[in-house]
Amino acid sequence: MIGTGTRAYFDRETETAAADMLAALRLRKLRAGLVLLLQRNPFYGARLRAAGLRDARDVGSLDDLARLPFTTKSEFAADQEAAPPFGTNLTYPPSEYRRVLRTSGTTGRPLFWLETEESLRTNAREWASGLVAQGIGPGDRIFFAFSFGPFMAFWGAWEGARLVGALTISGGSQQSLDRLRLLAQCGATVLASTPTYALRLAEVAAENGIDLRALGVRATVHGGEPGASIPATKRRIEDLWGARCFDTCGLTEGGHLGFECLEAPGDVHLHEDDYVVEVIDPTTGRAARPGERGELVVTNLERWGMPALRYRTRDLVEIVDQPCDCGRTFRRLRGGIIGRADDMITVRGVNVFPSAIEAIVRRHPAIAEFVIDVHRRREMRELELRIEPVPALDAGAVTELARQLEQDVHTDLGLRATVTAVAPGALPRFELKARRLVVHD
Repeated sequence: MIGTGTRAYFDRETETAAADMLAALRLRKLRAGLVLLLQRNPFYGARLRAAGLRDARDVGSLDDLARLPFTTKSEFAADQEAAPPFGTNLTYPPSEYRRVLRTSGTTGRPLFWLETEESLRTNAREWASGLVAQGIGPGDRIFFAFSFGPFMAFWGAWEGARLVGALTISGGSQQSLDRLRLLAQCGATVLASTPTYALRLAEVAAENGIDLRALGVRATVHGGEPGASIPATKRRIEDLWGARCFDTCGLTEGGHLGFECLEAPGDVHLHEDDYVVEVIDPTTGRAARPGERGELVVTNLERWGMPALRYRTRDLVEIVDQPCDCGRTFRRLRGGIIGRADDMITVRGVNVFPSAIEAIVRRHPAIAEFVIDVHRRREMRELELRIEPVPALDAGAVTELARQLEQDVHTDLGLRATVTAVAPGALPRFELKARRLVVHD
């Protein structure tokens, strides 16, 4: 870890490298990986040859990557179903792999993903870079409110914390109240969790008379869902915990893609030393124009044991190609992950993302939890929000809250929504990815 004045970097030379130097680094890594895939990887070797690639030297620049086909989750799923359990996207013999991961299954059949020693080290290094960018390092105690199951989630953060000299505290296999007590007993200064679970812990703290702001947590680090980049959700977490809230992004198939720094709240730096990142029109597949919103496509250059080339994430993003006050030259995702292309719903001709609805709901601190219901009535979709008010609200206040939320949705999104209040504790709570959208088609 290297500090320069008030700035600190895990790898200053790389994190502040000029764009042309980063591009040259990515090209060297890409060519080295293509050599391996052509020789050893059945899944990608066949795809590369079908695209006319016979030698890695055929790739003269990063622009040539566009000659290769996109890869989708359904293709990985079909491969693993045809050659169970792990499929044919394996570059090395089984003895070279060190960890089995599995996707959550939120958007289809769960995928297995295997990590090598090399990819595990890379993931830890990427997380370490992000933690340092968030001002986290020696002397910090990071509490992981995470079950440490087969999902990628915070496994890399656990190893990255060790690299930056922080003390790690596992909150696995515990109930929420027990986690809060352990966090307090150990004097944790940082919480790592999904944004939804940070709000759930705050709810449990209030129910049990625990003052979160007195615990000494100064930063919260989040992943698994886009909430920590939604301004209203970020503010809610920061207000409840009295701490700075940071977002990250990644996926099991792609790796740890990026991190929010101290100086650009809401934006997420991409690890441009380890990834080729593209943004495309999700319908046509054409390259998006600079600054245009589109689907994120990633190629991981440090995960050749089980790679993902031109992988369509279905995540919607906008790239910021401007200098950051933190000094890093890695480009940023404006507002992190904006939403998912396959989560967009059309209600009475209006396209809307669940994250846009969450941004409105989270402006109301009296709403403890919510669910988005989409019903089809007479060939038209109708939007209903089920909200769970905090227990302290009386009937009149609940009625006014529902009315105000209906008005806010109509003003911000141009949609009529029915808001229904339910009893305290009626809606589900989530530790990992929240699933608040229910489509009744």
